Amino acid sequence: MNQQVYSAGGAENRTSAERRGDRELVVTRAFDAPPSTVYRAWSQPELFQRWWVPKSASGVSLVSCEMDVRTGGKYRLEFGAGGSDTMAFYGKYLEVVPNERIVWTNDEGEEGAITTVTFEDQGGRTLVKFHEVYPSREALEEALQGSAAALPEQFEQLDELLSSKGE
Repeated sequence: MNQQVYSAGGAENRTSAERRGDRELVVTRAFDAPPSTVYRAWSQPELFQRWWVPKSASGVSLVSCEMDVRTGGKYRLEFGAGGSDTMAFYGKYLEVVPNERIVWTNDEGEEGAITTVTFEDQGGRTLVKFHEVYPSREALEEALQGSAAALPEQFEQLDELLSSKGE
């Protein structure tokens, strides 16, 4: 059972999401940049933190961004909303193939997904596929109401970063 979840953006660089079965979500978007450039935006903390937090998440910021993007490496992202309370997301990189693929765990809770992001060369453009497999149907449902719902905005912000010369 595949189900279109959302589609946003212009015809050229549309972000689309498809639910596959009870536990999988696949989000795709093409970017006007080569895979090496898009990969850097996913693997270098100073670039990643410029686009990952949705601007609509008013007052939320990425207060700490630690990323050791290599097979066996770890990451820790800490978000804050102005006060002393923060929320951390962390895990490990299961597979990293520079400019092609990053696979990581989401270890902050029992319902964490395994995330795979691929960077497919399309003649100077890159098709990004963001694929998550959740441990249960309920975990996917929760993600569709929370973090996964922000992906179109995050991908739009990534597109803006890639389009700017400040990259």
